[in-house]
Amino acid sequence: MKQKIALIGHGAIAGYVAERLSGDAALEISHVICRAGREDAARAALGGGAIPVTDAAALPDDVRAVLDCAGHAGLHQHGVAVLRRGIDLISVSNGALADAAFALALERAGRDGGARLRLLPGAIGAIDALSAAAIGGLEGVRYTGRKPPAGWTGSAAEDVLDLDNLTEATAHFEGSARDAALRYPKNANVAATVALAGIGMDATQVMLIADPALDANRHEIEAWGAFGRFSFTIDGNALPGRPSSSALTAMSAVRVLRNLVTPILV
Repeated sequence: MKQKIALIGHGAIAGYVAERLSGDAALEISHVICRAGREDAARAALGGGAIPVTDAAALPDDVRAVLDCAGHAGLHQHGVAVLRRGIDLISVSNGALADAAFALALERAGRDGGARLRLLPGAIGAIDALSAAAIGGLEGVRYTGRKPPAGWTGSAAEDVLDLDNLTEATAHFEGSARDAALRYPKNANVAATVALAGIGMDATQVMLIADPALDANRHEIEAWGAFGRFSFTIDGNALPGRPSSSALTAMSAVRVLRNLVTPILV
């Protein structure tokens, strides 16, 4: 029997997940949580197979896990209720946990419901190495996020830079991962992921840069401590036709769902 998965949201990442799992022998996207009045749009975006509902209370008891693809707002609206239902939750909205009170509410809901929240590495790699290094003790972690100027459109970068007329790489934020995630809720999920895997939101150093020489998003991690030192860099493509959605984030969502039913994990 197939394991039922529900989605929060029906945007680009949700659509990619639904497409990749279409016809899967072990998993099916059975439900999607969407806003009232968006039921038809949700069906169309996910290929018509998922049943739209508007809250976690409407999910059946046999849903194995819920995948949040809807951004910070979706996690804020539905995350606590999903966990209290006793359903495991997987999220790409890691920056939402920069809000300490909300992070605590999610933790309490998980304990009350006997469920777990799993945060995806999303657009970044080396999170397994970073979290292992944290066991032995980390002295420092630095994350640098570089995007083409257009990648920062609609963010706080517009308050300090003329994004349309940049001629060289220019930093527009330098501070803690917590401040980055709170100030750039749609752009700093990776900074939050690095912080949560390593030495925390307040100790992780972050720099965000608009770089007209780039045509992809570049993520860099530097970490040092008892394990030694490492650096990691990835130039990540967006989903085709969706410049604001990381292809690797969508791929990592499919991978974690398939890991729910595979007998051997890597």
